[in-house]
Amino acid sequence: MSLSRRYLRVVLQGWRGGGGQQRRDFSWQPRAWSKWQPSWIGAVVTSASVVYLGYQLFHPNRYVYALKSRTKKDDEVKSIKLTSRERRFLRFASVEFDGQLYMTPQDFLESVVEAEPRPRLKRKALTKEDLKNIKEHTPALQKGSPQLWRNLRDKGVISYTEYLFLLSILTKPQTGFRIAFNMFDTDGNEKVDKTEFLVLEKIFSMAWKDKRGLLNPEEEKTGDEAEEQENTASAKATEALISEMLVDDDRGLQRRHMVDTTLLVHFFGPKGNREIKYEDFRKFMEDLQTEVQELEFHEFSKGLDFISQVDFAKILLRYTYLQSEEYELYLDRLVDRIKLEQGITFEEFRAFCQFLNNLDDFNVAMKMYTLADRPISQDEFRRAVRICTGTDLSPHVVETVFQIFDEDDDGHLSHREFIGVMKDRLHRGFKLYTKNEGWEAFKQCIRQEMKTQ
Repeated sequence: MSLSRRYLRVVLQGWRGGGGQQRRDFSWQPRAWSKWQPSWIGAVVTSASVVYLGYQLFHPNRYVYALKSRTKKDDEVKSIKLTSRERRFLRFASVEFDGQLYMTPQDFLESVVEAEPRPRLKRKALTKEDLKNIKEHTPALQKGSPQLWRNLRDKGVISYTEYLFLLSILTKPQTGFRIAFNMFDTDGNEKVDKTEFLVLEKIFSMAWKDKRGLLNPEEEKTGDEAEEQENTASAKATEALISEMLVDDDRGLQRRHMVDTTLLVHFFGPKGNREIKYEDFRKFMEDLQTEVQELEFHEFSKGLDFISQVDFAKILLRYTYLQSEEYELYLDRLVDRIKLEQGITFEEFRAFCQFLNNLDDFNVAMKMYTLADRPISQDEFRRAVRICTGTDLSPHVVETVFQIFDEDDDGHLSHREFIGVMKDRLHRGFKLYTKNEGWEAFKQCIRQEMKTQ
Protein backbone atom coordinates (compact mmCIF):
# COMPACT_ATOMS: atom_id res chain seq x y z
CA MET A 1 0.00 0.00 0.00
CA SER A 2 1.37 3.42 -0.91
CA LEU A 3 2.21 6.03 1.70
CA SER A 4 -0.65 8.30 0.67
CA ARG A 5 -3.20 5.46 0.99
CA ARG A 6 -1.92 4.46 4.46
CA TYR A 7 -2.02 8.08 5.57
CA LEU A 8 -5.56 8.48 4.31
CA ARG A 9 -6.69 5.41 6.29
CA VAL A 10 -5.13 6.81 9.47
CA VAL A 11 -6.74 10.19 8.90
CA LEU A 12 -10.17 8.65 8.30
CA GLN A 13 -9.91 6.54 11.45
CA GLY A 14 -8.89 9.61 13.47
CA TRP A 15 -11.79 11.60 12.01
CA ARG A 16 -14.31 8.90 12.92
CA GLY A 17 -12.88 8.64 16.45
CA GLY A 18 -13.36 12.12 17.89
CA GLY A 19 -14.30 14.75 15.33
CA GLY A 20 -18.06 14.28 15.56
CA GLN A 21 -18.20 14.46 19.35
CA GLN A 22 -16.00 17.54 19.46
CA ARG A 23 -18.19 19.35 16.97
CA ARG A 24 -21.28 18.31 18.83
CA ASP A 25 -19.87 19.54 22.21
CA PHE A 26 -18.73 22.82 20.69
CA SER A 27 -22.09 23.52 19.13
CA TRP A 28 -23.92 23.08 22.44
CA GLN A 29 -21.32 24.71 24.74
CA PRO A 30 -20.22 28.09 23.34
CA ARG A 31 -18.10 28.87 26.41
CA ALA A 32 -15.87 25.91 25.69
CA TRP A 33 -14.28 27.70 22.70
CA SER A 34 -10.84 27.99 24.27
CA LYS A 35 -10.94 24.35 25.33
CA TRP A 36 -11.86 22.90 21.95
CA GLN A 37 -10.18 25.46 19.68
CA PRO A 38 -7.06 23.35 18.88
CA SER A 39 -9.15 20.26 18.11
CA TRP A 40 -11.57 22.28 15.95
CA ILE A 41 -8.78 23.77 13.89
CA GLY A 42 -7.24 20.33 13.58
CA ALA A 43 -10.54 18.95 12.31
CA VAL A 44 -10.64 21.61 9.57
CA VAL A 45 -7.08 20.86 8.53
CA THR A 46 -7.82 17.13 8.63
CA SER A 47 -10.90 17.52 6.38
CA ALA A 48 -8.87 19.50 3.86
CA SER A 49 -6.26 16.74 3.86
CA VAL A 50 -8.97 14.13 3.25
CA VAL A 51 -10.29 16.03 0.23
CA TYR A 52 -6.84 16.48 -1.25
CA LEU A 53 -5.71 12.88 -0.71
CA GLY A 54 -9.02 11.58 -1.99
CA TYR A 55 -8.55 13.53 -5.18
CA GLN A 56 -5.01 12.17 -5.55
CA LEU A 57 -6.24 8.59 -5.03
CA PHE A 58 -9.00 8.73 -7.62
CA HIS A 59 -6.96 10.70 -10.16
CA PRO A 60 -3.73 8.69 -10.28
CA ASN A 61 -2.78 9.68 -13.83
CA ARG A 62 -0.45 12.62 -14.01
CA TYR A 63 0.47 14.48 -17.15
CA VAL A 64 3.27 16.91 -17.76
CA TYR A 65 2.36 19.62 -20.26
CA ALA A 66 4.96 21.56 -22.16
CA LEU A 67 4.30 25.26 -22.06
CA LYS A 68 3.32 26.73 -25.40
CA SER A 69 4.56 30.21 -26.07
CA ARG A 70 1.64 32.60 -26.25
CA THR A 71 1.71 36.02 -27.72
CA LYS A 72 -0.37 39.02 -26.87
CA LYS A 73 -2.07 38.73 -30.24
CA ASP A 74 -3.26 35.19 -29.43
CA ASP A 75 -4.88 36.43 -26.23
CA GLU A 76 -6.53 39.34 -28.05
CA VAL A 77 -7.98 37.05 -30.72
CA LYS A 78 -9.46 34.68 -28.13
CA SER A 79 -10.92 37.56 -26.15
CA ILE A 80 -12.90 38.89 -29.13
CA LYS A 81 -16.55 37.93 -28.80
CA LEU A 82 -18.66 36.76 -31.70
CA THR A 83 -21.03 39.33 -33.13
CA SER A 84 -24.77 38.73 -33.05
CA ARG A 85 -24.76 37.90 -36.76
CA GLU A 86 -21.88 35.46 -36.37
CA ARG A 87 -23.67 33.68 -33.56
CA ARG A 88 -26.90 33.52 -35.51
CA PHE A 89 -25.16 32.13 -38.58
CA LEU A 90 -23.46 29.43 -36.50
CA ARG A 91 -26.78 28.45 -34.92
CA PHE A 92 -28.72 28.13 -38.18
CA ALA A 93 -26.00 26.78 -40.53
CA SER A 94 -26.86 23.11 -41.04
CA VAL A 95 -24.23 21.91 -43.54
CA GLU A 96 -20.45 22.01 -43.83
CA PHE A 97 -17.78 21.29 -46.39
CA ASP A 98 -14.07 20.95 -45.70
CA GLY A 99 -14.39 22.56 -42.28
CA GLN A 100 -16.44 25.57 -43.42
CA LEU A 101 -20.05 26.03 -42.38
CA TYR A 102 -22.79 26.96 -44.83
CA MET A 103 -26.45 27.79 -44.65
CA THR A 104 -28.93 26.18 -46.98
CA PRO A 105 -31.56 28.46 -48.56
CA GLN A 106 -34.07 27.13 -46.04
CA ASP A 107 -31.64 27.90 -43.18
CA PHE A 108 -31.35 31.48 -44.37
CA LEU A 109 -35.10 32.05 -44.58
CA GLU A 110 -35.61 30.54 -41.14
CA SER A 111 -32.84 32.71 -39.69
CA VAL A 112 -34.68 35.92 -40.64
CA VAL A 113 -38.19 34.90 -39.60
CA GLU A 114 -37.71 32.37 -36.78
CA ALA A 115 -36.27 32.75 -33.29
CA GLU A 116 -34.71 29.27 -33.17
CA PRO A 117 -33.42 26.83 -35.82
CA ARG A 118 -35.31 23.63 -36.49
CA PRO A 119 -34.10 20.64 -34.43
CA ARG A 120 -31.27 18.59 -35.93
CA LEU A 121 -28.91 15.93 -34.63
CA LYS A 122 -25.80 17.32 -36.32
CA ARG A 123 -24.65 19.24 -39.36
CA LYS A 124 -24.59 17.43 -42.67
CA ALA A 125 -21.12 17.02 -44.18
CA LEU A 126 -21.29 17.75 -47.91
CA THR A 127 -19.19 15.98 -50.50
CA LYS A 128 -17.84 17.26 -53.81
CA GLU A 129 -20.61 15.30 -55.50
CA ASP A 130 -23.20 17.17 -53.41
CA LEU A 131 -21.72 20.51 -54.48
CA LYS A 132 -21.77 19.38 -58.10
CA ASN A 133 -25.47 18.50 -57.88
CA ILE A 134 -26.22 21.85 -56.23
CA LYS A 135 -24.48 23.67 -59.06
CA GLU A 136 -26.44 21.75 -61.70
CA HIS A 137 -29.81 22.49 -60.10
CA THR A 138 -29.28 26.20 -59.43
CA PRO A 139 -31.41 28.32 -61.81
CA ALA A 140 -30.01 31.22 -63.81
CA LEU A 141 -30.51 34.80 -62.67
CA GLN A 142 -33.01 35.46 -65.45
CA LYS A 143 -35.22 32.67 -64.04
CA GLY A 144 -35.29 34.10 -60.54
CA SER A 145 -38.56 34.70 -58.71
CA PRO A 146 -39.92 35.61 -55.25
CA GLN A 147 -40.06 31.84 -54.60
CA LEU A 148 -36.39 31.17 -55.45
CA TRP A 149 -35.09 30.33 -51.97
CA ARG A 150 -38.22 28.43 -50.96
CA ASN A 151 -38.01 26.30 -54.10
CA LEU A 152 -34.34 25.49 -53.50
CA ARG A 153 -34.99 24.48 -49.88
CA ASP A 154 -31.88 22.53 -48.81
CA LYS A 155 -30.41 22.29 -52.33
CA GLY A 156 -27.93 25.11 -51.97
CA VAL A 157 -25.11 26.60 -49.89
CA ILE A 158 -24.68 30.15 -48.60
CA SER A 159 -21.41 31.31 -47.05
CA TYR A 160 -21.15 33.67 -44.09
CA THR A 161 -20.12 36.65 -46.22
CA GLU A 162 -23.06 36.02 -48.55
CA TYR A 163 -25.33 35.78 -45.52
CA LEU A 164 -24.26 39.30 -44.52
CA PHE A 165 -24.83 40.48 -48.08
CA LEU A 166 -28.35 39.02 -48.21
CA LEU A 167 -29.20 40.52 -44.82
CA SER A 168 -28.17 43.95 -46.04
CA ILE A 169 -30.50 43.58 -49.02
CA LEU A 170 -33.50 43.04 -46.76
CA THR A 171 -33.16 46.55 -45.29
CA LYS A 172 -32.12 48.35 -48.49
CA PRO A 173 -34.50 51.02 -49.84
CA GLN A 174 -35.12 51.20 -53.57
CA THR A 175 -32.67 54.09 -53.85
CA GLY A 176 -29.97 51.89 -52.30
CA PHE A 177 -30.18 49.26 -55.06
CA ARG A 178 -28.24 51.41 -57.52
CA ILE A 179 -25.64 52.31 -54.90
CA ALA A 180 -25.09 48.63 -54.07
CA PHE A 181 -24.67 47.77 -57.75
CA ASN A 182 -22.21 50.60 -58.36
CA MET A 183 -20.11 49.41 -55.41
CA PHE A 184 -19.54 46.13 -57.25
CA ASP A 185 -19.16 47.72 -60.68
CA THR A 186 -15.57 48.85 -60.13
CA ASP A 187 -14.77 49.49 -63.82
CA GLY A 188 -18.01 51.45 -64.43
CA ASN A 189 -19.19 49.45 -67.46
CA GLU A 190 -22.71 48.97 -66.03
CA LYS A 191 -21.99 45.25 -65.58
CA VAL A 192 -20.68 43.13 -62.71
CA ASP A 193 -18.68 39.96 -63.33
CA LYS A 194 -17.65 37.25 -60.91
CA THR A 195 -14.22 38.77 -60.34
CA GLU A 196 -15.74 42.08 -59.23
CA PHE A 197 -18.31 40.36 -57.03
CA LEU A 198 -15.63 38.32 -55.26
CA VAL A 199 -14.27 41.56 -53.84
CA LEU A 200 -17.09 41.08 -51.34
CA GLU A 201 -15.12 38.15 -49.93
CA LYS A 202 -12.06 40.36 -49.63
CA ILE A 203 -13.89 43.20 -47.88
CA PHE A 204 -15.49 40.98 -45.24
CA SER A 205 -12.36 38.89 -44.67
CA MET A 206 -10.23 42.00 -44.18
CA ALA A 207 -12.80 43.43 -41.76
CA TRP A 208 -12.91 40.10 -39.89
CA LYS A 209 -9.12 39.98 -39.56
CA ASP A 210 -8.84 43.66 -38.68
CA LYS A 211 -11.32 43.21 -35.83
CA ARG A 212 -9.19 40.40 -34.42
CA GLY A 213 -5.90 42.23 -34.88
CA LEU A 214 -4.71 39.85 -37.59
CA LEU A 215 -4.46 42.35 -40.43
CA ASN A 216 -0.99 43.62 -41.23
CA PRO A 217 0.33 46.10 -43.83
CA GLU A 218 1.48 43.29 -46.09
CA GLU A 219 -2.05 41.88 -46.27
CA GLU A 220 -3.49 45.33 -46.98
CA LYS A 221 -1.05 45.51 -49.86
CA THR A 222 -2.27 42.10 -51.03
CA GLY A 223 -5.80 43.47 -50.98
CA ASP A 224 -4.78 46.36 -53.20
CA GLU A 225 -3.13 43.92 -55.58
CA ALA A 226 -6.39 41.97 -55.78
CA GLU A 227 -8.22 45.11 -56.87
CA GLU A 228 -5.62 45.84 -59.54
CA GLN A 229 -5.83 42.31 -60.89
CA GLU A 230 -9.57 42.66 -61.45
CA ASN A 231 -8.82 44.49 -64.69
CA THR A 232 -5.49 42.91 -65.64
CA ALA A 233 -5.63 39.23 -64.70
CA SER A 234 -7.96 36.30 -64.93
CA ALA A 235 -10.68 35.49 -62.43
CA LYS A 236 -8.70 32.49 -61.19
CA ALA A 237 -5.74 34.70 -60.31
CA THR A 238 -8.00 37.02 -58.31
CA GLU A 239 -9.64 34.09 -56.57
CA ALA A 240 -6.20 32.82 -55.58
CA LEU A 241 -5.27 36.20 -54.10
CA ILE A 242 -8.52 36.44 -52.16
CA SER A 243 -8.16 32.86 -50.95
CA GLU A 244 -4.74 33.73 -49.54
CA MET A 245 -6.33 36.56 -47.57
CA LEU A 246 -8.85 34.24 -45.92
CA VAL A 247 -8.01 32.62 -42.61
CA ASP A 248 -8.83 29.21 -41.21
CA ASP A 249 -11.35 30.37 -38.64
CA ASP A 250 -11.72 27.65 -36.01
CA ARG A 251 -15.46 28.30 -35.83
CA GLY A 252 -15.94 27.52 -39.51
CA LEU A 253 -17.02 30.97 -40.70
CA GLN A 254 -14.44 30.95 -43.48
CA ARG A 255 -11.70 28.72 -44.87
CA ARG A 256 -8.82 29.02 -47.29
CA HIS A 257 -10.77 27.61 -50.21
CA MET A 258 -13.23 28.95 -52.74
CA VAL A 259 -16.51 27.14 -53.32
CA ASP A 260 -18.99 27.92 -56.08
CA THR A 261 -21.92 28.72 -53.82
CA THR A 262 -25.54 28.91 -54.90
CA LEU A 263 -25.40 32.69 -55.10
CA LEU A 264 -22.30 32.69 -57.32
CA VAL A 265 -23.77 30.08 -59.67
CA HIS A 266 -27.11 31.91 -59.75
CA PHE A 267 -25.41 35.19 -60.65
CA PHE A 268 -22.62 34.08 -62.98
CA GLY A 269 -23.54 30.59 -64.19
CA PRO A 270 -21.85 27.21 -63.65
CA LYS A 271 -18.70 28.35 -65.47
CA GLY A 272 -18.62 31.77 -63.83
CA ASN A 273 -18.41 33.64 -67.14
CA ARG A 274 -21.74 35.51 -67.10
CA GLU A 275 -22.23 39.15 -66.14
CA ILE A 276 -24.96 40.91 -64.18
CA LYS A 277 -26.74 43.99 -65.46
CA TYR A 278 -28.39 46.47 -63.12
CA GLU A 279 -31.95 45.49 -64.01
CA ASP A 280 -31.24 41.84 -63.20
CA PHE A 281 -29.57 42.85 -59.94
CA ARG A 282 -32.46 45.13 -58.96
CA LYS A 283 -35.00 42.39 -59.67
CA PHE A 284 -33.03 39.92 -57.54
CA MET A 285 -33.05 42.32 -54.58
CA GLU A 286 -36.76 43.05 -54.96
CA ASP A 287 -37.58 39.34 -55.21
CA LEU A 288 -35.62 38.57 -52.04
CA GLN A 289 -37.40 41.29 -50.08
CA THR A 290 -40.76 40.12 -51.40
CA GLU A 291 -40.04 36.48 -50.52
CA VAL A 292 -39.23 37.26 -46.88
CA GLN A 293 -42.27 39.55 -46.62
CA GLU A 294 -44.48 36.80 -48.02
CA LEU A 295 -43.13 34.35 -45.45
CA GLU A 296 -44.02 36.67 -42.59
CA PHE A 297 -47.43 37.54 -44.05
CA HIS A 298 -48.48 33.95 -44.77
CA GLU A 299 -47.44 32.84 -41.30
CA PHE A 300 -50.29 34.94 -39.92
CA SER A 301 -52.76 34.89 -42.83
CA LYS A 302 -53.31 31.10 -42.56
CA GLY A 303 -54.12 30.80 -46.26
CA LEU A 304 -56.30 33.92 -46.44
CA ASP A 305 -55.65 37.00 -48.56
CA PHE A 306 -55.37 39.28 -45.57
CA ILE A 307 -54.20 39.48 -41.96
CA SER A 308 -56.03 41.05 -39.05
CA GLN A 309 -55.00 44.39 -37.57
CA VAL A 310 -53.77 42.60 -34.43
CA ASP A 311 -51.64 40.25 -36.54
CA PHE A 312 -50.23 43.30 -38.33
CA ALA A 313 -49.27 44.76 -34.95
CA LYS A 314 -47.64 41.48 -33.89
CA ILE A 315 -45.49 41.50 -37.04
CA LEU A 316 -44.44 45.10 -36.44
CA LEU A 317 -43.51 44.42 -32.82
CA ARG A 318 -41.96 41.04 -33.55
CA TYR A 319 -38.27 41.96 -33.35
CA THR A 320 -38.54 45.00 -31.13
CA TYR A 321 -36.77 45.41 -27.83
CA LEU A 322 -39.84 45.65 -25.60
CA GLN A 323 -40.62 44.29 -22.18
CA SER A 324 -43.54 41.87 -22.14
CA GLU A 325 -45.69 44.43 -20.30
CA GLU A 326 -45.02 47.05 -22.98
CA TYR A 327 -45.72 44.55 -25.74
CA GLU A 328 -49.08 43.64 -24.22
CA LEU A 329 -49.87 47.31 -23.71
CA TYR A 330 -49.53 48.02 -27.43
CA LEU A 331 -51.75 45.09 -28.38
CA ASP A 332 -54.39 45.88 -25.73
CA ARG A 333 -54.48 49.49 -26.87
CA LEU A 334 -55.14 48.41 -30.45
CA VAL A 335 -57.86 45.90 -29.49
CA ASP A 336 -59.69 48.53 -27.43
CA ARG A 337 -59.65 51.04 -30.28
CA ILE A 338 -60.69 48.80 -33.18
CA LYS A 339 -64.25 49.74 -34.08
CA LEU A 340 -64.61 47.73 -37.26
CA GLU A 341 -62.37 44.75 -38.01
CA GLN A 342 -60.84 45.25 -41.43
CA GLY A 343 -58.10 43.05 -42.85
CA ILE A 344 -54.78 44.22 -44.28
CA THR A 345 -53.80 42.81 -47.67
CA PHE A 346 -50.31 41.72 -48.68
CA GLU A 347 -49.88 44.71 -50.99
CA GLU A 348 -50.67 47.06 -48.10
CA PHE A 349 -48.26 45.15 -45.86
CA ARG A 350 -45.55 45.17 -48.53
CA ALA A 351 -45.89 48.92 -49.06
CA PHE A 352 -45.44 49.49 -45.34
CA CYS A 353 -42.32 47.27 -45.28
CA GLN A 354 -40.85 49.31 -48.13
CA PHE A 355 -41.55 52.43 -46.11
CA LEU A 356 -39.65 50.97 -43.13
CA ASN A 357 -36.62 50.50 -45.38
CA ASN A 358 -36.73 54.29 -45.86
CA LEU A 359 -37.03 54.97 -42.14
CA ASP A 360 -33.91 57.15 -41.95
CA ASP A 361 -35.19 59.41 -44.73
CA PHE A 362 -38.57 59.56 -43.01
CA ASN A 363 -36.89 60.62 -39.77
CA VAL A 364 -35.07 63.45 -41.55
CA ALA A 365 -38.29 64.55 -43.23
CA MET A 366 -40.16 64.61 -39.93
CA LYS A 367 -37.41 66.64 -38.23
CA MET A 368 -37.65 69.21 -40.99
CA TYR A 369 -41.45 69.10 -41.01
CA THR A 370 -41.91 69.41 -37.27
CA LEU A 371 -39.15 71.74 -36.11
CA ALA A 372 -41.09 72.32 -32.91
CA ASP A 373 -41.03 68.56 -32.23
CA ARG A 374 -44.81 68.43 -32.01
CA PRO A 375 -46.86 65.26 -32.67
CA ILE A 376 -47.97 64.66 -36.26
CA SER A 377 -51.38 63.91 -37.68
CA GLN A 378 -52.31 61.06 -40.00
CA ASP A 379 -52.33 63.33 -43.06
CA GLU A 380 -48.88 64.66 -42.20
CA PHE A 381 -47.64 61.12 -41.69
CA ARG A 382 -48.91 60.00 -45.10
CA ARG A 383 -47.42 63.04 -46.80
CA ALA A 384 -43.99 62.38 -45.27
CA VAL A 385 -44.13 58.73 -46.40
CA ARG A 386 -45.05 59.83 -49.93
CA ILE A 387 -42.08 62.22 -50.00
CA CYS A 388 -39.63 59.52 -48.85
CA THR A 389 -40.83 56.54 -50.87
CA GLY A 390 -42.86 57.97 -53.74
CA THR A 391 -45.78 55.71 -52.83
CA ASP A 392 -48.90 56.11 -50.71
CA LEU A 393 -49.81 54.09 -47.67
CA SER A 394 -53.48 53.19 -47.45
CA PRO A 395 -55.48 55.29 -44.94
CA HIS A 396 -56.48 52.07 -43.19
CA VAL A 397 -52.85 51.05 -42.53
CA VAL A 398 -51.95 54.54 -41.27
CA GLU A 399 -54.97 54.53 -38.98
CA THR A 400 -53.89 51.13 -37.59
CA VAL A 401 -50.37 52.44 -36.94
CA PHE A 402 -51.81 55.40 -35.03
CA GLN A 403 -54.08 53.11 -33.03
CA ILE A 404 -50.99 51.16 -31.97
CA PHE A 405 -48.64 54.03 -31.13
CA ASP A 406 -50.94 56.97 -30.26
CA GLU A 407 -50.73 56.99 -26.47
CA ASP A 408 -53.58 59.36 -25.57
CA ASP A 409 -55.80 58.66 -28.62
CA ASP A 410 -55.80 62.31 -29.71
CA GLY A 411 -55.15 61.50 -33.38
CA HIS A 412 -51.49 62.51 -33.22
CA LEU A 413 -48.33 60.47 -33.03
CA SER A 414 -44.98 61.06 -31.36
CA HIS A 415 -42.73 60.12 -34.26
CA ARG A 416 -39.70 59.67 -31.99
CA GLU A 417 -41.26 56.73 -30.15
CA PHE A 418 -42.54 55.24 -33.39
CA ILE A 419 -39.14 55.48 -35.09
CA GLY A 420 -37.35 54.03 -32.05
CA VAL A 421 -39.54 50.94 -32.01
CA MET A 422 -39.48 50.50 -35.79
CA LYS A 423 -35.68 50.68 -35.92
CA ASP A 424 -35.57 47.60 -33.70
CA ARG A 425 -37.99 45.93 -36.08
CA LEU A 426 -35.77 46.88 -39.02
CA HIS A 427 -32.72 45.26 -37.38
CA ARG A 428 -34.72 42.02 -37.08
CA GLY A 429 -33.79 41.31 -33.50
CA PHE A 430 -30.03 41.74 -33.74
CA LYS A 431 -30.19 44.59 -31.24
CA LEU A 432 -32.01 42.19 -28.92
CA TYR A 433 -29.20 39.64 -29.02
CA THR A 434 -26.49 42.19 -28.32
CA LYS A 435 -28.28 43.76 -25.38
CA ASN A 436 -29.47 40.65 -23.57
CA GLU A 437 -26.11 39.28 -22.57
CA GLY A 438 -23.30 39.74 -20.08
CA TRP A 439 -23.10 41.98 -17.06
CA GLU A 440 -25.35 44.72 -18.50
CA ALA A 441 -28.18 42.22 -19.05
CA PHE A 442 -27.77 40.95 -15.47
CA LYS A 443 -28.01 44.47 -14.02
CA GLN A 444 -31.03 45.23 -16.19
CA CYS A 445 -32.71 42.04 -14.99
CA ILE A 446 -32.08 42.99 -11.34
CA ARG A 447 -33.48 46.48 -11.85
CA GLN A 448 -36.56 45.06 -13.55
CA GLU A 449 -37.18 42.60 -10.69
CA MET A 450 -36.81 45.37 -8.10
CA LYS A 451 -39.43 47.42 -9.92
CA THR A 452 -41.92 44.55 -9.72
CA GLN A 453 -41.49 43.99 -5.97
